[in-house]
Amino acid sequence: MDYALIWYGLIGLAVLIYVVLDGFDLGIGILFPSAHSKEERDLMMNSIAPVWDGNETWLVLGGGGLFAVFPLAYAVVMPALYAPLIIMLLGLILRGVSFEYRFRTKRGIFLWDSAFFIGSLSATLMQGIMLGTLLQGISVEGRSYAGGWFDWLTPFSLFCGFALMCAYVLLGSCWLLIKLPEDIIGRYYGIARRWGMLLVGCIVIVSLWLPMANELIAVRWFTLPNALLLVAIPICASVCIWFLFDALINRLALRSYLLSIVLFLIAAIGFAVSTFPYLVPFALTYSEAAAPDSSLVFLLVGAAILLPLIIAYSAYSYWVFRGKLKHGEGYH
Repeated sequence: MDYALIWYGLIGLAVLIYVVLDGFDLGIGILFPSAHSKEERDLMMNSIAPVWDGNETWLVLGGGGLFAVFPLAYAVVMPALYAPLIIMLLGLILRGVSFEYRFRTKRGIFLWDSAFFIGSLSATLMQGIMLGTLLQGISVEGRSYAGGWFDWLTPFSLFCGFALMCAYVLLGSCWLLIKLPEDIIGRYYGIARRWGMLLVGCIVIVSLWLPMANELIAVRWFTLPNALLLVAIPICASVCIWFLFDALINRLALRSYLLSIVLFLIAAIGFAVSTFPYLVPFALTYSEAAAPDSSLVFLLVGAAILLPLIIAYSAYSYWVFRGKLKHGEGYH
């Protein structure tokens, strides 16, 4: 049995779940300054207050799993991404602090509103930049990172940061359509459509830019028979985008949110087929970076116990706090 492949899938799944779950609350943080009143900002924050910290469990699982299961990949990727990773963590810390302090002050509430926005924006941009850095390739010699301190800072990685911001704002606005009172959500349909259009433009640009930035991806995308198989991904994405905008135009909140998640899933599949079997594109495969099988089996036993528990308490928290918020209602 290929235990390294199992862990490759598990860590990929953990990162995808994190992106989907924490994506909407980061998107809400980016939308925070656009709220029309303090009450609206209270409702926006209360829509994610019961679940935001549980969402970040998946980030810990993904990062910790990479360290334990693929130590060589961890040792290569971390030096390449130290700066954006530290900025992302500081942004997440700033968000967490703002959750705790915002409801406990009146005179300084504008400071914590700003902290919530800045933390959300910086964490989102850094996640997109790290994704762009991985896609364009990391310089590796032997078993160590061979690039410079600022190799992550390129036009392509910066654009990926902007693209992820558009994606998170779309996801966050669709979440607000489900959670906010009916008298508030009207303008969020327009916000979702505008940011969705920006995201579609970003997807097109990245799809054209990426094969030019990385020759190995160009070969994988545009040579037969791979091209015949991969053409299904843009077709599925186009169909999903069509139904997403149809749902937004017809004011179908839940369908809009679910379709935005499907768009994330299609993007994840595109990333996977573009880089598999590389864990560090295009330098280390998952089998080259994996720990010994004895360690993988030991950790897999723990994951088999803990993953169902994490999924269960996450599902329970979403179930308990389901439905729309009411004016003046909160969990703080």
